[in-house]
Amino acid sequence: MYRIVYSVLIAFFISLALGPILIPILHRLKFGQNIREEGPKSHQKKAGTPTMGGIIFIAASFITMAILIKKPSDEAMIALYAFIAFGIIGALDDGLKIIHKKNLGLKSGQKMILLLIVSGILGYYSAMSFSDGTIIIVPFIQKSVNLGKWYVPFIVLYYAATTNAVNLTDGLDGLATSVTLLVMTFFALVSYGLGHYTLAIFCGVIAGALLGFLRYNAFPAQIFMGDTGSLALGGAIATVAMMLKLPLLVIIVGGIYAIETLSVILQVASFKLTKKRIFKMSPLHHHFELSGWHETKIVSIFSIITVILCLVAFLSLPAII
Repeated sequence: MYRIVYSVLIAFFISLALGPILIPILHRLKFGQNIREEGPKSHQKKAGTPTMGGIIFIAASFITMAILIKKPSDEAMIALYAFIAFGIIGALDDGLKIIHKKNLGLKSGQKMILLLIVSGILGYYSAMSFSDGTIIIVPFIQKSVNLGKWYVPFIVLYYAATTNAVNLTDGLDGLATSVTLLVMTFFALVSYGLGHYTLAIFCGVIAGALLGFLRYNAFPAQIFMGDTGSLALGGAIATVAMMLKLPLLVIIVGGIYAIETLSVILQVASFKLTKKRIFKMSPLHHHFELSGWHETKIVSIFSIITVILCLVAFLSLPAII
């Protein structure tokens, strides 16, 4: 438990220290965010704010993990590798947006292929590395289900859904950072309760790094995490839950991610079928923003909802923890 606390503090201070170093560099390199024209008009003033800020908490997490974990094959290190791999995909996407000077990075097909490759490798590793590798636990009923040959395809879809859901949530200053900070804190406690102590340290490291990053990402944001950060965080959450055999739990504890994604699906389906929109704009946080809610209010409400969902998720695992 002391190592988990140390991990949070070390990652926090490293992330806090990296901000004043990297933000001016990104400014000089003109790595500014391009705001999509169809987005809320109030966001146009954010154009030029440095993006790729995920580098801050990725670097802080890597340094902290290098200090605390010495075994390269440790499950926490596997989670770190996944975290970095998805971050690299996001960095490619962000880099192309900056080069093209438009909110257009990797083509959807290109991004999906890269995501499928990384998630396929992780799914295969999980299935082959443990005797119960293809088993997942169903929350609330605490039943184990062996997916057998369907495990890897399930994990690939699961990664695609999780990474894209976190990416969609990253639309307001501090929103994805705050929600994910709470989700990783939850998984740190669950990992510790299940005896996955180094995985708990990894979750603590991410939580601490995000807490430091929030100093610069909270409204008004000095830097955005970009796809570099959001895809990395989605990959980290998905990997931790996969290793705990609890991928279905992400739907509960990450309910905000699920709702944001569902709002986009419903909006697109409604417009295609009826030519009418359900929401003023999707994802859902933009609907509330256009309804007159301030960004900080939306972030606060979504964070409170995430805390409640974390408590509900704890109640779904009484026989396990």
